[in-house]
Formats: sequence, C-alpha cells, structure tokens
Amino acid sequence: MFTFAYPGIFKRDEDGRLLVSFPDFPTAHTDGADTNKALEEAIDCLGSVIAFAMADKANVPKPSGLKRGQKLVPVPLWIVGKLALYWAIREVGISQSELARRLNVRETVVRRMLDPKHGTRTEKIQAALEVLGKRIVTAYHNAA
Repeated sequence: MFTFAYPGIFKRDEDGRLLVSFPDFPTAHTDGADTNKALEEAIDCLGSVIAFAMADKANVPKPSGLKRGQKLVPVPLWIVGKLALYWAIREVGISQSELARRLNVRETVVRRMLDPKHGTRTEKIQAALEVLGKRIVTAYHNAA
C-alpha cells in the first residue's frame, strides 16, 4: 500500500514564521504564521507543484522516506486520483489513446482525467485505475 504524503521540512525563520520546503520538490517553498497555517499552506503548495508538473508532463517523484525532523504533508484530495492515474499510466507504459480504447471513451476524456484543472468525477478515475490494475483505498489517521 502507498500513502499519498510527502516529507516536509518545517523550520522557523528569524521572524518566527514557519518555513516549509520539500526534499522531493526543491523549488517548492511556503510558510505560515503557526504550525496549522504552515501545514495548510504546505498542502496547498504541494498540490500546486504536483499539478504544474502533471500539466507539463514532467516526472512527479514518488515520496521519499520520512527522515528525522520532517513531517508528512498529505497530497490534497482534489489531485490524489489524478496523480494515481498519472503514475499508473507511466508505470504500465501505455499511451493515453490506448487507455481511452480500453475504457471505450474518446482520448479527450482521458486527457481531462489527467488535467489538474478539470473536475473529473472520481468514478471515472477509479474505472481507469481498475483497467490498469490499480485501486485507490481511502483511510484516515489521527493527525498527531
């Protein structure tokens, strides 16, 4: 099983704000006035950096292991399904047109499924993942 969360480094600056960076995304940085705000901003930043990478058809790395002093930042729910499909297509090694053929839909439907700005129904993403032999399982944990 795989957890959709990336390690984040939370450090205070000289003004007392919490700066957040991501080892897996060296150009992604954000901050917040306190722990809750910094985590909220980190989740938003993570979603944005993943969305931009997907839109550019760039590699989106799988999360590295959590190291001492780091905190897990969850991938926002609005992009988890799209990211899972993005990885699955690359892992299986098929084209978007081949996936469309297997789903019996037009290729534009698959493109929209992968478009971070398009509000794709989760059922469509689940169906596409099933065709690729994948499944998203939802869980929740204490926020400790």
